[in-house]
Amino acid sequence: MDNTRVYKMSFASVYPHYIQKAERKNRTKEEVDEIIFWLTGYDSQKLQQQIDNKTDFETFFAEAPQINPNVSKITGVICGYRVEEIEDKLMQKVRYLDKLIDELAKGKAMNKILRQ
Repeated sequence: MDNTRVYKMSFASVYPHYIQKAERKNRTKEEVDEIIFWLTGYDSQKLQQQIDNKTDFETFFAEAPQINPNVSKITGVICGYRVEEIEDKLMQKVRYLDKLIDELAKGKAMNKILRQ
C-alpha cells in the first residue's frame, strides 16, 4: 500500500478537522491539543510552529520531541485496520492520532484516552 499521499499531506490541513470532529461531540480544541501533546511531546508553541509551517505528516512525526512510550497501549480498529498491527511505523503513528481523536469524539474520558 502506498502511503506517500498521507505522509505528504499537511498536518495543518487535517488539524482543523480533528478540532471540528471533537467540537461536534461537545469536546474542545484544548482536549485535541492535549492528545497531540501527549502523543508527540510537542508543546503549544512547537505545535503552532508545525501548523504555521504547513508541515507534512512525515516531518510532523519526524520532528516530534518524543513519541509517548505508552503508545503500545493504544489498540483497536481505525479506518478498518488494527492500529497495533500496522507494520509501517509512520502510518501507525498517524493512525494512533486518528484513534485517539476518535476516542475523544466518542466521549471517552481523557485519563482513558491518555492511557493513565
